[in-house]
Amino acid sequence: MIAPRVLLGLLAVLAAAALMLAVSVGSVALHWPALWTGGGSQVDRTILFDLRLPRALAAFAVGALLALAGALMQVLLRNPLADPYVLGISGGAASAALIAILIGVSGIGLTAAAFAGALASMALVFSLARGRGSWNPARLLLTGVVIASGWAALIGFILTISPTAGLKSMLFWLMGDLDFAGSPLPALAAVLVGLALSLALARDLNVLARGELQSRALGVEARRLSLAIYVIASLLTAAAVTLAGSVGFVGLVVPHALRLLGITDHRLLLPGAVLLGGALVTCADTVSRTLLAPQQLPVGILTALLGVPVFLYLLNRGRR
Repeated sequence: MIAPRVLLGLLAVLAAAALMLAVSVGSVALHWPALWTGGGSQVDRTILFDLRLPRALAAFAVGALLALAGALMQVLLRNPLADPYVLGISGGAASAALIAILIGVSGIGLTAAAFAGALASMALVFSLARGRGSWNPARLLLTGVVIASGWAALIGFILTISPTAGLKSMLFWLMGDLDFAGSPLPALAAVLVGLALSLALARDLNVLARGELQSRALGVEARRLSLAIYVIASLLTAAAVTLAGSVGFVGLVVPHALRLLGITDHRLLLPGAVLLGGALVTCADTVSRTLLAPQQLPVGILTALLGVPVFLYLLNRGRR
């Protein structure tokens, strides 16, 4: 078994390698010696700095946001099957985004609609789960599942009444597509802020993961901590969905994979989730835009195809 801190260093190397692969691979070969020295043709610089690098950073940010949100959700709900989408945040974002696409909104308007939908769903789930009294993980989870089902019905209705010409873009958005991604800088800032806030709570997360009764016995205010986790995880999910649509599987598998590899302390698990989740989506996006080039696949398909066998291998190895 590799020491957790050594494994964290290896994950940092993996993330850097994934970003280098993303900017190196494409339909056009770049003249790297000239680019490394600050030269190169205008076409090469445009491809690198205007196309490949922003998309690679956007993919990394999406993976990091989802993996970090998934790690927080699994502690919040004390449920190993929890992921960033289980509380209906992505459903609200998707519904608002599809309505925006249906009426012809694009660009920054589409981004704003998706983020507003995610925030509305977050507020709706929390207010309904709380009701007139306090809330607990089971009530929050059940409320989120019901709200997510409602959003799914609305999405199906929107797809049914949408004209055929716009269906492909809607379906790609629902499966996760970085063609819609704008500047990655806000998402990268969200990663840094979310990770900093989460690390500040890491010691309490280690206690809360053992149960609410034990956390109370050790002096951790479980309800206040749970509210902070819910808000942080929901905002991270909203930022990811706003940037790339619904990229599934990442938030569920990455935290579990790290735990199977021996990282259980949230002071290491959270940055590890950022690195591994970012690397996973970056590699998936690189494959999605090059496998059938010039045709591009939704990145959500590739995250599942890459993540499922790796996770099953780790699970079987851990069972042995």
